[in-house]
Amino acid sequence: MRTWRGVRITCVGALLLLVAACAREGAGTGGDGPGGGSGGDSGPADPNGVVLRVEQIGGFVAPASRLTRVPMVTIYADGRVITEGPVPAIYPGAALPNLQQQRLTPEQVDQLVEQARAAGVGTATDLGRPSVTDVPSTRFTISSGAGTDKLEVYALSEGGQNASGLTEAQRTARAELQKLLAALTDLAGTLGQDRVDQPQPYQAEAVAAVAIPWRADGNGLAAPPEIVWPGPALPGSPPSSGLDQGCVEVRGAEATALLGAAAKANARTPWTSGGDRWQVGLRPLLPDETGCADLSVD
Repeated sequence: MRTWRGVRITCVGALLLLVAACAREGAGTGGDGPGGGSGGDSGPADPNGVVLRVEQIGGFVAPASRLTRVPMVTIYADGRVITEGPVPAIYPGAALPNLQQQRLTPEQVDQLVEQARAAGVGTATDLGRPSVTDVPSTRFTISSGAGTDKLEVYALSEGGQNASGLTEAQRTARAELQKLLAALTDLAGTLGQDRVDQPQPYQAEAVAAVAIPWRADGNGLAAPPEIVWPGPALPGSPPSSGLDQGCVEVRGAEATALLGAAAKANARTPWTSGGDRWQVGLRPLLPDETGCADLSVD
């Protein structure tokens, strides 16, 4: 009798150990546990990976301006959202773009990705081409573990309901993308005023500087005061073949000094470097960008 009871006790103990081991194994493989996704359209594992981005490309814009153009909206895997805030309608404009940062929950990120897919991103939607020229296209990009989907629409804001050269179906499809863009640029209105934090200035760790020789613009305005360039020698090397603009990357203490000086400058400020004066377009690098090579004139 004692022998059978010992066997039963031994078997029960082994069973409990097996159940515990299975529970520990399952905790790391599914749902929201370590190593598991947040559900929905899971984005890149890298916290600096782009989940959703909206940017303008092309158009009749000077190459230097296209190189320093910032995306309208970028949402990262860790929930950070970087957008360009309002800028005063003055000339010359500010030396730096007004980049703002907010943070979303994984559920909110999934919700916005679902809205983007519902609006047509990732599909072969016929968007047509309105009868306007020399305006940029808007590119929507969604990245997930399954790959990257892009949708480009020419003249999105210009190709409204009254634009010529479009069918009714194309106008309807464009209207959905316009609603999406409005939703992504008004997160408080989309997700709820009390469910998103207030935008804060984006603190860049590095800046790409696109330089061309400074020239008077002939409008009779006095040149802004010169500022000594605090970074690597200008103009640097072209970021892409066929361009006559140089580009340098400014990091560390030099980036801190540059950002402080840029707060007192504008887009027409002459920066002095190597005995010459340069007009410099300043482009804070985003978390997924590493340097001048990431800037594009597409």
